[in-house]
Amino acid sequence: MKPAGINSLRYTALLQLLRTADSILDASHSFFAPWDLSPSQFNVLNLIYGLPDGLSQTEVGRQLIVHRSNVTGLVDRLEKRGLVKRRELAGDRRIYLVVLTAEGNRVMEEVLPLYHRNAEEVWGNCTAKLLSEMHAQLTQVARNAAQIARRSGKAKRTRYEDQERN
Repeated sequence: MKPAGINSLRYTALLQLLRTADSILDASHSFFAPWDLSPSQFNVLNLIYGLPDGLSQTEVGRQLIVHRSNVTGLVDRLEKRGLVKRRELAGDRRIYLVVLTAEGNRVMEEVLPLYHRNAEEVWGNCTAKLLSEMHAQLTQVARNAAQIARRSGKAKRTRYEDQERN
C-alpha cells in the first residue's frame, strides 16, 4: 500500500520538476558536447562574456549555479584549454580576475546563437505571463527547499541562498 500523499498533486508536481531538471541537464550535456564543454563550464564563460575586465573568482563563485568550491576546478580546466586566463588584480595579489581569451570569445560567439535558439525552443509556446508566474513560483519552491535543508542541519546556507544574496 502506498503511503498517504504519494498521489498528491504537490508530490507529483515535485517529481515532475525533478524529471524536468534531469531532462534539461541531459539536453545541456548533449548540446555542449561538440565544444567539449560542461554546462558548468559554459556558465563560467557566459558569466564573463562581454566583460573585458572579467570577474574575480570569488564573484564567479557567488553568481554561478554551482557551489563556490567548484570554481577553482572549473577555471583550471577552462584555463588549460585556453578559453580563460587569470589576471592578478592590481594592488591585491590575492585576488585573481577571470577573463575570456580570444579563443574563449570565439567559442562563445559560436555557441550563444544556438544556445539562445534552443532556450526559446525549450519554452515552446509559453506566454510571457506564464513564464513570469512560473519564475515566481519556482523561486518560492527554491526558498522552501532551502529552509528545509537548513532545518535538517545538512546545510548552513544553500547554493540557492548564495545566489539569492546577489
